[in-house]
Amino acid sequence: MAGEAPLPIEDYALIGDTRTAALVNRNGSIDWLCLPRFDSGACFAALLGDPHNGRWLLRPAGEVRATRRRYRGETLVLETEFETADGTVRVIDCMPPDEEIPNLVRVVEGVEGAVPMRMELVIRFDYGWVVPWVRRVDGVLSAVGGPDALELRTPVEHHGENLTTVADFTVHEGQRVPFVLTWHPSHEPPPPAIDAEAAVALSESWWQRWSSRCTHVGPWREAVMRSLLTLKALTYTPTGGIVAAPTTSLPEHIGGVRNWDYRYTWLRDATFTLYALLSSGYREEACAWREWLLRAVAGSPQQLHLMYGVAGERRLPELTLDWLPGYAGSAPVRVGNAAIKQRQHDVYGEVMDALHVARKAGIPPSANAWRLQRELLDLLESKWKEPDEGLWEVRGPSRHFTHSKMMAWVAFDRAVKAVERSGLEGPVERWRVSRDTIHREVCSRGWDAAKKAFTQSYDCPQLDAALLMMPLVGFLPHHDSRVISTVAAIERELLHGGLLLRYKTAECQDGLPPGEGTFLLCSFWLADNYAMQGRLDEARTLFERLLALRNDVGLLAEQYDPIAGHQLGNFPQAFSHVGLINTAYNLTPRPPAPALERERS
Repeated sequence: MAGEAPLPIEDYALIGDTRTAALVNRNGSIDWLCLPRFDSGACFAALLGDPHNGRWLLRPAGEVRATRRRYRGETLVLETEFETADGTVRVIDCMPPDEEIPNLVRVVEGVEGAVPMRMELVIRFDYGWVVPWVRRVDGVLSAVGGPDALELRTPVEHHGENLTTVADFTVHEGQRVPFVLTWHPSHEPPPPAIDAEAAVALSESWWQRWSSRCTHVGPWREAVMRSLLTLKALTYTPTGGIVAAPTTSLPEHIGGVRNWDYRYTWLRDATFTLYALLSSGYREEACAWREWLLRAVAGSPQQLHLMYGVAGERRLPELTLDWLPGYAGSAPVRVGNAAIKQRQHDVYGEVMDALHVARKAGIPPSANAWRLQRELLDLLESKWKEPDEGLWEVRGPSRHFTHSKMMAWVAFDRAVKAVERSGLEGPVERWRVSRDTIHREVCSRGWDAAKKAFTQSYDCPQLDAALLMMPLVGFLPHHDSRVISTVAAIERELLHGGLLLRYKTAECQDGLPPGEGTFLLCSFWLADNYAMQGRLDEARTLFERLLALRNDVGLLAEQYDPIAGHQLGNFPQAFSHVGLINTAYNLTPRPPAPALERERS
């Protein structure tokens, strides 16, 4: 098992239960699974090491001639079909959604012939570190290690080999062989067994009901629906929080150190996510996300963080797992995220904008929401003048990032509109002064006359694709000559293989060695700018190019390497799928919907 070359990131598919998620590769191996929550320790961590770090392989024993896979319609029930010399077999994978006790269900279905199969189950709790105590109890395989326990139920005979549970069996045409892996706290008795076939049917119907609520119509509905399903799969249902990705430490550059834990919820995702959900008809999920946001940021404004745990946790200490070599040798592997301690002033604007969008969409107001917003604004009146680490969470020196100042302007702009349009009370004249002061400063200090563009930070010539947000949030109109010139400069300097870099890592002092892929969300922003400028053919062409980067089951990572032709970074990435949904919406002809439109000057 050791020494196997890692599969490309795009060779994985996602299954989940809206509390956690697993990654299944094309070879029938589940290489990543954290139980019982997204941010719990992984019991399968082969994704960041090798099979000895935990995986569950279920595939034909002999040579596979062809592999095909798909989701069953608009669901998260995955089917992987293997064609061999002996026949064809199908592996069905799912996790019954919204259950307190997580179950991972696999059903092997004989399609044609008689196919010899191989199962290898390697359980390693705590991110591939803890070898569990394994025993057989009443015909059920029980694995216990510290606080975690797993139970495997299957009619297939299995035995232990070299700290691995293995089984060899043959599946005939029309035969169906079930496997169910159930987690529970090790100090509690195992939960009752579930029926695998019933669990598959339940999962399929649950996802079909959820998908049926989508109101999006247009030429890209399939891509939008798969992205919405991905967002739902990344939602922690008990709280409404949405993780940025279900993985940690998938590299932004193969062999590099830009490997981060994304199993948390970022405030800056708030507006984009609300907009995507509301524009697609998912008001219930948008309300739950709004309520998560209000609970997470409750308390003293001085304690506002840029990210939180899925239940609103505020301590996410960053640790390095030195026993894991990392995906394709990309070390270190990190859990937790030290960026939580950073100053990122753009989050004030993200919070204000998200609640502004919620008000416009008619989501019932919260009694404490406006009081909280006023307290945040009181703090921001002095904070916006200070340097910060910016939305890209640089680990180098603090700077006066232009994007951070722009989002501070957004915060005061949305506060003014709350008074003017929604009748809320507040010191609107003082907020207007702050808004106008920031606007003048950004237009003066953030503008580089020689480059004819807004730049990443004050007195800095480097460009930043985040400034494509200027017309999207209404800081300047899309037809303003400075916006048009900035878009042109970003195209000129940051396009790489037809897709956008965030910024040039070799030129910007972000505290890390240079090198990363193109950032997919930035390319969606570019398509949005093209559309606003009336460059519709270019917008559609770029959008179609981005759609073509999805893997065979419609998933996107955070980044893409246009030279190697592979996805990079944590996978699947909520930000990329939110960008896809919003750009599809922006490019789809529709009647005016002013309640959901982002603010534009």
